[in-house]
Amino acid sequence: MAEAADFQRTSASAARRWLRRTGVLLAGAPLLAGLLQLPASPTAGATERTAVADATGSSTVDVSLDSLSPSVPSDGDTLTVSGRVNNKGKQSVTDAQVGLRVGPTVNGRSSIDTAAKSNPYAGTEVGGSYVRDFAELTPGVPQSFSISVPVDDLDLGADGVYQLGVTLTGETAAQPYERILGIERTFLPWQPEAAETKTRTTFLWPLISTPHMTAETSSNEQQTRVFKDDDLAAELAPGGRLQQLLTLGKELDVTWVIDPDLLASVVAMMSGYEIQTGAETTTAGTHQAVAKQWLAELEKAVEGKEVVALPFADPDLASLAHKGTKVAGSLSHLKDATEVAATTVESILHVTPSTDYAWPANGAIDPSIVKVATSAGADTVISRSDSLKETGGLSYTPNAARPIGGGTTAVVADALLSTAFQGDMAVAGNSTLAVQEFLAQTLMITLQQPGKPRSIVVAPQRMPSASQAQTMAQALTALQGGNWSQSADLSAATEAKPDPGATTRVPSAYPSSLRKQELPPETFEQIEETQRKINKFRVILTEEDRVITPFGRALNRAMSTSWRGHEAEEVVYRYGVDAYIDELTEQVALIKKSEAKLSGRSATIPITVQNNLVQGVDHLVLRLTSEQPSRLRIGERAYSVEVSGGHSESVKFTANGRATGRYAVTAQLYTEDGQRYGDPITFDVNVTEIPPAVMLVIAGGVLLLVLAGFRMYTQRKRAAARQAEEGLDDGPEDDAEDGPEEAFHSDSETESEAESGLASPAESRADDPEQPSDPPPDTAPESTDPSGTGERVDR
Repeated sequence: MAEAADFQRTSASAARRWLRRTGVLLAGAPLLAGLLQLPASPTAGATERTAVADATGSSTVDVSLDSLSPSVPSDGDTLTVSGRVNNKGKQSVTDAQVGLRVGPTVNGRSSIDTAAKSNPYAGTEVGGSYVRDFAELTPGVPQSFSISVPVDDLDLGADGVYQLGVTLTGETAAQPYERILGIERTFLPWQPEAAETKTRTTFLWPLISTPHMTAETSSNEQQTRVFKDDDLAAELAPGGRLQQLLTLGKELDVTWVIDPDLLASVVAMMSGYEIQTGAETTTAGTHQAVAKQWLAELEKAVEGKEVVALPFADPDLASLAHKGTKVAGSLSHLKDATEVAATTVESILHVTPSTDYAWPANGAIDPSIVKVATSAGADTVISRSDSLKETGGLSYTPNAARPIGGGTTAVVADALLSTAFQGDMAVAGNSTLAVQEFLAQTLMITLQQPGKPRSIVVAPQRMPSASQAQTMAQALTALQGGNWSQSADLSAATEAKPDPGATTRVPSAYPSSLRKQELPPETFEQIEETQRKINKFRVILTEEDRVITPFGRALNRAMSTSWRGHEAEEVVYRYGVDAYIDELTEQVALIKKSEAKLSGRSATIPITVQNNLVQGVDHLVLRLTSEQPSRLRIGERAYSVEVSGGHSESVKFTANGRATGRYAVTAQLYTEDGQRYGDPITFDVNVTEIPPAVMLVIAGGVLLLVLAGFRMYTQRKRAAARQAEEGLDDGPEDDAEDGPEEAFHSDSETESEAESGLASPAESRADDPEQPSDPPPDTAPESTDPSGTGERVDR
């Protein structure tokens, strides 16, 4: 009732509604007086108050403003407002009417923000027949309306931002008199003539997506890329998010901000791609034509336009600054992502992009973020005014560019304009209000200092939805057709002269809400562990670029800003990259062996290296080590290895057994710098026979013992015979005369016989050709297959 009393009723229809309401009240006066004389029960009073409460207030009926055209009216235009009304109360609304109300101009940017959120003042009702009547509004049943009013009848005066209200008035059974039951407020920018000095507005148009490509490639020679899903195809298809951004953006004067990873992914789709369907299964992608068409249109759209290339995969600069710098090597990935950005965009779109800009999430910065952002070569940081807040008490919006020290420039995007299109823009009412508020804010910036040139930047959310993109395009189209703004490139905004009173101090605090979304330290730790595995793997490859490039880009994707709010998906992606390098590394391995048997003088032990990669490997060294070298000696213990793709090679080691028994042997691959590669294999070598040379030595020793025994026996026998013949007295003298000479002669003969007995068989065996009666060879023929149980090794 208080709201209703604030408005003048200037039309004849309003007067008739007043008379009708008065008649209803007079007719009900006697009954009301009688009711007042009766004692009211507590229950009845409570029920009555509840019913009245349900039917009162300006929120009883929801008023949705679905469209307002034109968004920026001029003299002679007709303003058309369309929408819906929906009775949210419990009682029907009768004698309802939708009308327009025009309020006064707002006084500043903060007033616009306040009025958009809550403002009890609805303005003055537009007279005449510019209303829409409803006999009854049933609870929960929405109904549409459309009202057209000549702009001249709105009685707009001086240039400015006017409040525009759409109200529904009506009655309920509980309160049978006319009052405002629903209202929606918006803004009407009014600048019929060109402004004396237009504001230069830079609008960033982002083409960024989430990571879609994995590090994996198919096993064919073309190495077809594998995608973790087919969501990118849906974004590129007609009606998709990226298709809408492209279609709308090419008609606007904007600065394109592109993630090179998106372009690389589209190119990969064009040449054929596969989609993961399980842990080890894929299916062929089928949207090559969609990717090809989208890329062709983009190439035309950016021709002659300013293009900013973000570092590849849009790394999360804040996460790197706060978590990644504690892990050695993390910043090298940012530098690599920056270096590859320009070449990727230029080779695909045939334009030369700028890589001078770093764009932290939500434009929030602190000293560590600025340091990291510029460490890879960028000299300009895109911030936002809710991070780099004004503290100098300026009465106007300053230029976006300002120096922040160390030769670095901060381009401060306007926070209110940049966040204007967040939320559900698929709801028509939300979209219309967002467009009108955006236009109102930009006009107010111009009106703050009419003669002072200003340069502002709008940096919307990184990945707008299709409906958000449509709303952005609608607002920007109206702005570019208005009389107070002109388009400008980001480079022009960067070069604009900074306002002396604008803040240049980088805040020391970082928003806790954004910090919670950062990548954890484990991300950067695992990325570095994966990088170490890649470095170890690459040295054995003959075509290392075929592995280094996809893995390098995958590691860039693992630290993408788009993982914010998607922690579980980030973990899955990161672990997938690490698991795949392990899988590739294991494709080059030693084939396991069972026990080997060795007999004879010496033999060779074959060790097989299997390469299941598409490309060849080299720069590998294979070593074989005996755990008991005194009993089983390995000859040459290290050999260089080179294996073609999809093949295996056997390396033969010479082994000499010195004693029978079972001895463990270990084979291990190494890189040329001495680093172990892959898992070793350990197997037993069973020495089952003594080599012939050893047998000869043993036989010779036995023969010497036999001859020595025979000599001792003959000497004693002779001595006993002489003693028997000559008697005991002559024995010693005879012995003295004959014994030494005889003994010497016997010893010489015995040694000659011994020498003759050892040398002749050995020499004869060595010189004679093989006889039919010779035993069969000790070892089986050479084989490159894995050794079987009880295998013999080659001589």
